[in-house]
Amino acid sequence: MRVICMLLFFKRRCGKISTKELIINDDIKAKEVRLVGEDGQQLGIMPLDEAKEYAYSRNLDLVLMSATATPPACRAMNYGKYRFERDKKEKEAKKKQQITKLKEVQLSCRIDVHDFQTRVNHAKNFLKEGNKVKAVVRFKGREMSHMDLGREVLQKFQDACAEFGAAEKGAVLEGRYMSVIISPLKASSKSGN
Repeated sequence: MRVICMLLFFKRRCGKISTKELIINDDIKAKEVRLVGEDGQQLGIMPLDEAKEYAYSRNLDLVLMSATATPPACRAMNYGKYRFERDKKEKEAKKKQQITKLKEVQLSCRIDVHDFQTRVNHAKNFLKEGNKVKAVVRFKGREMSHMDLGREVLQKFQDACAEFGAAEKGAVLEGRYMSVIISPLKASSKSGN
């Protein structure tokens, strides 16, 4: 009686199944299934009712693992523990992911030495943190006829940041802006920490 009450409670608790969840217990609609035991041993092909009975007698859930197989493959397992372990692994993987941001540094064709050095220092700090840097030169008025000055400034900027990052590709002209994206070097970011 206690087992039946626990199963009813579990069914009520897990009644709604999202697209991410697996199909379990009474939600399985196949007539017969290939059953895999809790230890991974193959128990063979059997009617769905027998497979449920096998799982329920061991206080386990019947989980549909492969609906496309013929016949569908089911496994007897503790579904709550399985979900907990899966969610735990996903959280760990999410923690280990490194999110890179794109930071922008604006320059001009007539930038002064001190201002240039300040922008380089900011870019180096961004690269040390693992972020990408987008260096942008804005052309004002007649400066559009002297794009080579903008290219020189961007090249000088790339050379100044070469210790911490490398350009993904050459300078790109977009309207009145010329830009280059600098990505952090992997070896320097590891040795810097």
